[in-house]
Amino acid sequence: MQLPLALVATLSAAALVHAHIAAFTKGMWCINGSTGDNFNSDDPVLPLYELEFDQWWMHASNGCNQRPPNPGDFLTLPSGDSVVLELASNQAFTSLSYGGRLTSDWPNGQDYPDNNTNPSCITAPNLHTQNQSMAAGTALAISYQSDITKVTPENLAVISVAYNTPFKRLATYQIPDGLPPCPEGGCICGWSWIPNGCGQPNMYFSASRCQVSGNTDSSKSLGSPKPAAWCEGNSTACVKGPKQMLYWHQASGNNIEVSGYDLSGEPKSPAYNAKCGFADGAQSDIFDDEDLSISESILIKSLRSVRDANDSIGELDVERQRFRRARKNIG
Repeated sequence: MQLPLALVATLSAAALVHAHIAAFTKGMWCINGSTGDNFNSDDPVLPLYELEFDQWWMHASNGCNQRPPNPGDFLTLPSGDSVVLELASNQAFTSLSYGGRLTSDWPNGQDYPDNNTNPSCITAPNLHTQNQSMAAGTALAISYQSDITKVTPENLAVISVAYNTPFKRLATYQIPDGLPPCPEGGCICGWSWIPNGCGQPNMYFSASRCQVSGNTDSSKSLGSPKPAAWCEGNSTACVKGPKQMLYWHQASGNNIEVSGYDLSGEPKSPAYNAKCGFADGAQSDIFDDEDLSISESILIKSLRSVRDANDSIGELDVERQRFRRARKNIG
């Protein structure tokens, strides 16, 4: 099907004057817009800023939370592998609309040099960054709930982070190995981005119905995610274990506050990178007691390396119990 020239011109103009970024997936809420029939929709892309919790959560402010994906449509996460998401300024510039005819390497369907750079701020596409190396990072999270109304910040855990995104349209997210399978009806996944300055300090958040495939492990479960903390230059201040998504600059529901300047001299801005304790790629510390089991392993190996080979297993068990009690008192 050939697109009318007027439509192409309109979309191209829109890409240049009004464009932020969101993740577009087959299983997303607000696919084809909040009305369900708009292939030229930027509804999921509208920034969230100084809204009450019940308005920004699941992008309720413009009705995206009321437009579920089509039955049977999922975002599939291959455990132990990776998934590629389309980050775009409008559904028209993704494979979900018009047979992908308006897509390019960039989020707005246009063409730019690979090293697209602007010393002040790249505004086309509206990436809120000066170059790729300064892109703040984006995150993918999962909740083992099938009902979107039961998803909360406390059960939506970050499972993958892509440093230096958003930048180009396609972004790769590494999925942790051994994720448990989703319940019947699937899980709910979230995608989020907080720009690093370069404009209004808003955030972007969208939801998808998702399922886990690949190397799953039903014996595992995710721990309860905690709010992240600013820890640039001080790794001991980073939150260990599963972390919540970052919620910032809203009228209510924020889970992180920052002030002052970062080590580069810029105003602090929470982001999905090392400044808030997020590793690049799959988040490997998300499982129940993951940090405890790793610490136990390190402890026992250390004990075995310094103790005489004739030390009894009973003595090691005593040390293990002592360690567990200490961890319990700390936590």
